[in-house]
Amino acid sequence: MSGDDEYQKVIYELSESIVAAQRPIRILDAIKWDLDVQEQFFKNKCKKLPHVTARYYQEKNPLSFDPLEKIAEFHEIERNIRRKLGQYSGVGSIMQRMCREYTRVVQMLMGRGTARFTEISQELYGSSEDAFHIGAPTLNDLAMLVTNTLSNIKDRVATKADEKIFTSEETVAILMERLAGYFTDAARGPRVELSDGIVADAAAGADRIKIHAGYLFSEREIRVFEIHEGWVHLGTTLNGMAQPVCTFLSKGPPSSTITQEGLAIITEVFTFSSYPKRVKRLTNRITAVNMAEEGANFLDVFNFYREQGLEEIDSYHSTTRVFRGSTPSGGPFTKDLSYSKGFILIYNYIRLAVQRGLVSNIPLLFVGKTTLEDIHIIGDLVDEGIVVPPRYVPPQFQDLAALSAWMCYSLFLNKLDLQRLATDFKAILL
Repeated sequence: MSGDDEYQKVIYELSESIVAAQRPIRILDAIKWDLDVQEQFFKNKCKKLPHVTARYYQEKNPLSFDPLEKIAEFHEIERNIRRKLGQYSGVGSIMQRMCREYTRVVQMLMGRGTARFTEISQELYGSSEDAFHIGAPTLNDLAMLVTNTLSNIKDRVATKADEKIFTSEETVAILMERLAGYFTDAARGPRVELSDGIVADAAAGADRIKIHAGYLFSEREIRVFEIHEGWVHLGTTLNGMAQPVCTFLSKGPPSSTITQEGLAIITEVFTFSSYPKRVKRLTNRITAVNMAEEGANFLDVFNFYREQGLEEIDSYHSTTRVFRGSTPSGGPFTKDLSYSKGFILIYNYIRLAVQRGLVSNIPLLFVGKTTLEDIHIIGDLVDEGIVVPPRYVPPQFQDLAALSAWMCYSLFLNKLDLQRLATDFKAILL
C-alpha cells in the first residue's frame, strides 16, 4: 500500500468512527413535545403554560444512549485523530472540531429543561444579539428592519402563486416529478412522502423530503420546498454520501446547520423563489427567540405570533419551535436563528470571494454538510484528491458569471448611504 493510500485509509477510518458515534444522536427527536402537550394547551383555551419540565424529557424522551459514555467516545476519537494525523492537520482539525461539537450537543441534551440547555444552544447556534463584527447590527436589528419594510409592502406583491390550492398529496407528486428532473443521475431518486410527525411544513432527511399531511400549499411554497429541501439539503446530503474518504461530510454538527440553512436561504434568493411572507416567517423566528432570551414565556411568544396573523394552531407550532428542549418559561432553543445568520455569513463570504478572486471555492459549499470556515481546507482536500467535487450544484452556483456580476455591483451599492438617497429620491418616490 502506498503512502497516499495509507493516509486516505486512516482518514476514512477516523471519519467513519465519527459517523458511527453520532448516529444515535437525534436532537429534534430528543427535544420534541408530544401531542398530549398540545391537546392540553388548547383544552386550557391557550391561557395556561404547557406543563413541560426537565422530568418530562427524561420520562417522555429518554436518550437512546448513555451520554457520559458518548462523551467519552468522542474524546477518544479526538485523541485518535491527533495521534494519527497530528495536531495541525487540516482534515484532522475539521474532525476534531466535529468531535467537540458533538460533545457539546450531548451536554446540551443532558441539560434539557434547564438553563444549561439554552446556554449551550446559544454557544452552538448563536444568539439574536450576536454581532457580525464590531459595531455591526445584530440579527434582532435585521428582524426589526425587515418587519418595518414589509409593513410598507403588505400584500401589494401577492399573486395567484400565493394561493394555497395544492393538497399535501398533490404537493408530494409535484415535488417527486421536479426533483427527479434535478437528480437525474442519482442511483435512486429522492423520495417525497407525507408525515404527521414534523413541526415544519416540510423537512429533509437523509434520502427523502417529508411534507406535512393535511395542509394546503401554494405554488411559491412548493417552489421553496424544491429549492430549499431538495436542491440544497438533499443535494448536500447526497454529495456528502458520495465522498469515498471524508465520509463525515454526509453528517453535520450544529456549525454546519448554520451554513446549510444559510445556503438554502441564499439559494432561494438567487433563484428568485423567496417572497415577503417567507422572509417575514424567518425574521419572526428571530424576534421570537429574542423575546425568549429577554425573559418572555410561551404565552408571550404565542400571543406575538397571533398578533402576526397566524392561526392558533400555527402559532402553537411556531412557539413550540422556540421552547422545545427548554421549558415554557425558560430560555429558547436558538437553532431557528441559523437561517438568517447563515444567509448573512454566506452572502458576505461570496461577496468577498468575488472581490478577492476566490470564486472557484464557492461551489464547494455544496460538497456536503460542511461549514463556512472549512471551505479553504476542503479546497485543499479536493486538490489532493481526498474530497471529490460536489455532483449536485444549483445552476446559479455552477456558472458563476452572473453571480460574480451581481456581487461586483453589491460591493459598490453597499457603500451608498440609503438615507441620503431617500432624501435625494424624495420627489421620484412620491
